[in-house]
Amino acid sequence: MKNNILKYSFFNAFCAIAYIGLIALLMDNAENIFGQLPKILGTMSFLLLFVISAAVMGLLIFGRPILWYWDGKKQEAVALISYTIIVLALIAVVTVAFLSFIA
Repeated sequence: MKNNILKYSFFNAFCAIAYIGLIALLMDNAENIFGQLPKILGTMSFLLLFVISAAVMGLLIFGRPILWYWDGKKQEAVALISYTIIVLALIAVVTVAFLSFIA
């Protein structure tokens, strides 16, 4: 079971990183894609994207652990959340170190 937990944690973390990258790309190029939006529409779009992103990230990180917890696999659920967060933190540290090194 531990191998499955590690596989799921890496899968969840890399899906989260891919989603974050796509959102960052979208936000970086939003003006080129959508043009200049009226201020209220731009603010509403940003907040809507923020809420959708919170839901997607919550599902990626907590979806399977919640199901496992409900199925009685409490230790596995906690381990999966922990490992996923550790993998995300390691990816963040490596990314910041790499970007600091090349800058």
